[in-house]
Amino acid sequence: MRKLNEKQIVLASHNKGKLKEIGHLLKPFGISVISASDLGLDEPEETENTYAGNARIKAHFAAKASGKPALSDDSGFSVEILDGAPGVYSADWAETSNGRNFSMAMSKIWDKIQHAEKPCKAKFCCTLCLAWPDGHDELFEGSINGEIAWPPRGNNGFGYDPMFIAEGMHQTFGEMLPTDKHLISHRADAFKKLIKTFEKE
Repeated sequence: MRKLNEKQIVLASHNKGKLKEIGHLLKPFGISVISASDLGLDEPEETENTYAGNARIKAHFAAKASGKPALSDDSGFSVEILDGAPGVYSADWAETSNGRNFSMAMSKIWDKIQHAEKPCKAKFCCTLCLAWPDGHDELFEGSINGEIAWPPRGNNGFGYDPMFIAEGMHQTFGEMLPTDKHLISHRADAFKKLIKTFEKE
């Protein structure tokens, strides 16, 4: 595994929620994060059908364009009874002509499962890709299991957080304090593996 020696990386995302969460996770390691949007970078088209494939597209694009190591996050929300959908297409389910509308996307899920036996199992998955300008990369995967909550609850978090309750919890991700969510989330699970690249031999 290649070690990360730089103290600043590019987050290959224009998602402000991800920037805030990932910046919080990296701060204890003395690593600052600058977003792709801050650098004026475009968003590459995500043409793969796996989290790893799309994470690689975004990280390598940002690393090459910026000349710095770049970290991408491809994550999704999977509902068991929907055979894992929306999964890697989670953002697509929220797309409208005026941008992403996750309230609409959550309603779309509920419309499909409202008559199913409860509780409905679900999970968040995350793949992080850390890429260097020379083309090398490292992948880190994480996930967290739970169930669907309806109606959605909470204004914290982002995306599908208000309709997900993690195993052993009573609050949705949308209700939890960000500091508490960051300890158990799918992203935190992947980060536990990523931080090994910060550790020196």
